[in-house]
Amino acid sequence: MKIAIVHEWFVNYAGSEKVVEKILECYPDADLFALVDFLPADDRKFILNKSVNTSFIQKLPMAKKSYRNYIALMPIAIEQFDLSSYDLVISSSHAVAKGVLTGPDQLHISYVHSPIRYAWDFQHQYLQESGLTKGVKSILARWILHKIRLWDTRTSNGVDYFLANSHFIARRIMKSYHRQATVIYPPVDVDAFKFQGKKEEFYLTASRMVPYKKIDLIVAAFSLMKNKRLVVIGDGPDFEKIKLKAGDNIELLGYQEFDALKKYMMDAKAFVFAAEEDFGITPVEAQACGTPVIAFGKGGALETVLPLSHETPTGVLFSQQTVESIIEAVSIFESNSEQILAENCRKNAVRFSNDRFKSEFVNFVKRACDDFSKGKFTVPNKLLT
Repeated sequence: MKIAIVHEWFVNYAGSEKVVEKILECYPDADLFALVDFLPADDRKFILNKSVNTSFIQKLPMAKKSYRNYIALMPIAIEQFDLSSYDLVISSSHAVAKGVLTGPDQLHISYVHSPIRYAWDFQHQYLQESGLTKGVKSILARWILHKIRLWDTRTSNGVDYFLANSHFIARRIMKSYHRQATVIYPPVDVDAFKFQGKKEEFYLTASRMVPYKKIDLIVAAFSLMKNKRLVVIGDGPDFEKIKLKAGDNIELLGYQEFDALKKYMMDAKAFVFAAEEDFGITPVEAQACGTPVIAFGKGGALETVLPLSHETPTGVLFSQQTVESIIEAVSIFESNSEQILAENCRKNAVRFSNDRFKSEFVNFVKRACDDFSKGKFTVPNKLLT
């Protein structure tokens, strides 16, 4: 088969790019398509140093730094890729990649990290964080997002099979597109994280410092728990604002190389995670080190962290994104930490390994291709298990 892999953009190596990396390892002869490709020459190993077919947005003014500002043009840009010569199209989509045009004799499988967050249930949060709640710019933004929702729903009909990175996202897909999705959890490189049973007396959080990650809440909570040490790893636009909230018991280390991050994850008493993520890789990485997780009990964390009610718990879940809720969760963790064994944390993390992802993905694609070639495609995602 001739295979095309479509991704939104290649500008860094993050969670969705790790999925593309493993899909490419399954299908190394596939051709790559993306709206823009600004990966530096020395960071292209994960796409096998392949060239990427890009859209007209690649050449627009300021695209390298501000490609996201062209959101209104992305639907039409993704539709300009001519994929008519490919038998199988695999889209890795968190925005518009699933909107590529395919014909009735082409199989399109879309691995969805999330329907476009800022156009659907995160719209109001996005407008507030962007300062677009009032005025002419707000009206324009809302109109664009409305049009994107209409386009997003329509183009869902061009996908033969949906894959979701969690049951949480499968519910979003059903809500947005009225389509079923098969869940294949994304790959986590658990083998890159060394198990360590002995822990030190500090808590850890690590993330890019942007509003929805809620690092400010974690810092504010630990600033009130002055007898507990917190280490914060990560950089981003909110760094200085968060720094102002940090008490003397909090260390803000900024960006750290992988080896340093891994060492802190191995040593930490627990990893604290307050975001509502689609899946959330870092809590799994922490568990791979044998480190328990204290996480907001919504989104992907409900599927990756086993709560105290489980026979082999790996962490504590809290119910609200508030300072008080985090403080209470830390207290509950410390009162029940003997129930959470490092060995169980590691065992739970292995469920999300790279090899597991590749095996499940290849098996799904093979069965989908077999059914499609036999003309058995009558019910969307009939391979759902």
